[in-house]
Amino acid sequence: MSSPTLDVGVPATGLDSGESVRRAAEFAAEVDRKARFPKEAVEAMRADGLLSASLPAELGGRSASITELAAVARKLGRACSSAAMVYAMHHTQALSLRFHAADGPIAELTREIAREEALLASATTEITTGGDTGSSTCAVARDGDTVTLAKNAPIISYATYADYICATARRDVDSPASDQVLVVCPKGDTTLEQTSEWDTLGFRGTCSPGFMLQTHTAARNVLPVPYSTISAHTMLPTSHTLWASVWLGIADAAVSKARTHVRSGARHAAGVVTPQMAKLADLLVIHQTFESSVAQEIQRYEEFLATGEPEPTIGFALAMNNLKLSASLAVVDVVVGALALCGINGYREDHPASMGRLLRDSYGPQVMVSNDRIRVNNAKLVLAHRGQG
Repeated sequence: MSSPTLDVGVPATGLDSGESVRRAAEFAAEVDRKARFPKEAVEAMRADGLLSASLPAELGGRSASITELAAVARKLGRACSSAAMVYAMHHTQALSLRFHAADGPIAELTREIAREEALLASATTEITTGGDTGSSTCAVARDGDTVTLAKNAPIISYATYADYICATARRDVDSPASDQVLVVCPKGDTTLEQTSEWDTLGFRGTCSPGFMLQTHTAARNVLPVPYSTISAHTMLPTSHTLWASVWLGIADAAVSKARTHVRSGARHAAGVVTPQMAKLADLLVIHQTFESSVAQEIQRYEEFLATGEPEPTIGFALAMNNLKLSASLAVVDVVVGALALCGINGYREDHPASMGRLLRDSYGPQVMVSNDRIRVNNAKLVLAHRGQG
């Protein structure tokens, strides 16, 4: 069952996100205007226990489901897109620890992260690989119980605010580019030298400039499974389902504003179905289709996790990639449609119906992780599938 949140239904969740959502909404305009980190929302998430929610219950988390995490992502997305994306990116890393670092020597690190309500960031791209997360130039150098790593990353979202950064690198200096591991880099063991600025059209509060990352940390902080497994099983489907949920939240906010505008005009229409009402009905169809597609792929991911299989099928990977492609386009369709309904008031930045921030944020999903790159990955998957046949 789902319970209504204002004008748009959002699935109920066992995670208490009320204060986090309230703080996110309160500071959303300032976060966007100043391109600053949404510290108030993140501190509320920490106080609400939302940062540890996806970690294993036996290690201090709550073993929250993808469905629960996605419901919170959607609510936050409606309130503040940047805060919601920080939440979604954090849990992409946290779930990697849950599924791939819940036992063995690294389990204690996961326990520490849960206890601290620590914020996790990721460094999976590299200046020399053109955004290809499946290969690395940098490598882990091992020296007994410690490792060192130097990585030149074109983007690390909210790096200076994170307690840990999960960085990809070659397994060792003699490994090929595709033989990668994931290294959890604690803030105290890591230095960051900023190499670029972050002054963007949307998602301004994610604070995602480039950095030269250097860490000298314990060898136990290297996850014991190949990064290719972590990516296929966890990072790719988690990022696409949680990101899509954030973008659905952006669409929720736009629809709510459009509905309020049309209802205001309907008070003067005396029972007449106006063109604006008909356009709103059309917009709700697009929004409902978007909502259904996100729910379908969240369920697909839940069903995959329930199997306990370590590797997903090619069909599953295609479905997750296609969710990213379709959701990144649908959010623009909804927000642009809502802007058209609100007219000049939606175009103004000083009106409650303003679509400015929502519109700018809605274009981010297509370019922050390039849709063209996703399509190339889909082509590679299809060709690999044909080769298996």
